[in-house]
Amino acid sequence: MTDSPRGTAAETATLLLCGARLTDGRTVDVRLSGPRIEAVGTGGSLTATGAASRPGAGARIDLRGYLLLPAPAEPHAHLDLALTAAADGPPAGDIADVQRRATEAALLQLGHGATAVRSHVRVGDVHGLRALEAVLQARRALRGLVDVHAVAVPRLLTGAAGADGLDVLRDALKMGASAVGGCPDLDPDPSGHAEAVISLAAEFGVPVDLHTAADDPARLSRLAAMAGGLRPGVTLGPCHGLGTLPPDAAIYAAERLAAAGISVVTLPQGGCGGLESVRRGAAGLHTPVRLLRRAGVPVAAGSGALADLANPVGRGDPLEAAFLLASYGECEPLRSYELISTQARAVLGLPEVRVEAGFPAELLAVRGDTIEGVLALAYSRIVIHNGRVVSRTSAVREYCDTSADPALDLPRQAHREA
Repeated sequence: MTDSPRGTAAETATLLLCGARLTDGRTVDVRLSGPRIEAVGTGGSLTATGAASRPGAGARIDLRGYLLLPAPAEPHAHLDLALTAAADGPPAGDIADVQRRATEAALLQLGHGATAVRSHVRVGDVHGLRALEAVLQARRALRGLVDVHAVAVPRLLTGAAGADGLDVLRDALKMGASAVGGCPDLDPDPSGHAEAVISLAAEFGVPVDLHTAADDPARLSRLAAMAGGLRPGVTLGPCHGLGTLPPDAAIYAAERLAAAGISVVTLPQGGCGGLESVRRGAAGLHTPVRLLRRAGVPVAAGSGALADLANPVGRGDPLEAAFLLASYGECEPLRSYELISTQARAVLGLPEVRVEAGFPAELLAVRGDTIEGVLALAYSRIVIHNGRVVSRTSAVREYCDTSADPALDLPRQAHREA
């Protein structure tokens, strides 16, 4: 579910982004009108007000020295588990604690540039629906800043114990979960688990997002066959087990996923709390992104753990995920960025974003001249959601004074004049 920004001012105000650099090398001005891009012109060619005066019109931001990009989206987070790495025991399950951590985690990811977050949330067992209720409360509190999408994730859905799981999952969707998830690898009957999830998703008309290692080609083929009727609304992740299969089996599995229209979300920064069998780092090291993309599988990249027990140093930074994909050689740098932006937005069912007139004003400006430089040194960032600046991060690097020793002749950090 996508929430609209608060108030009418955000819907009508204009904002001019001046002198931004695009990935194709052009320098442009970009005028935003409410939640959409109104115009894109050569640098210095646009005014802030446009053709008509509007409330709040006239604001401008100098983006000289910044690369302007479509904003990332986070397709695989666990807000209910976030920021628990330092806890002495299991995370507190009370609603207030989960809501506080979920809100803080979503804001951290917003600061990195993600204007939409899909969070997998545990339901059932001892947790009941408390964690989901807390994440939905956080979603309402964050309205206008970042869009939060909640995926209800049960454990067991088959056998005698699974009946309760199905009832809870149905209640979770009625509460407002925007997608139905599951962990078929943890159920005694993985195929039955997946079938139950897909049937419920079809009944409620919502997407499916399953945790799986995808290390069993036969099971994956059955899942692909079941998911055909929901295309393209089925996502799997992190699918690190595909990288452990013999090459022929991995290629066959990838082709089956592509034919069924199933998307895969890889987690280059490591695993997540959704799969207990994922050892730390395994998800990032083994998901064969290049093989999947060559077979035609839509692939997006997510962050997974954010400072929880699955990855106590997880930062939830989409640009780090893109950096790692480029570093591993799985994608070229620009394609790596597309996996955290264009492809991630597609997984969430969000409209495509381009820096062109008529497209949503969901943008990220990062100090740097090239996508390679941005992924390597993404320190200063300006995040735009629904046409307004919702987060700024500024970094200044300083060195000690060496002017007393002119023989060093060290370069100085340039200070651009306003």
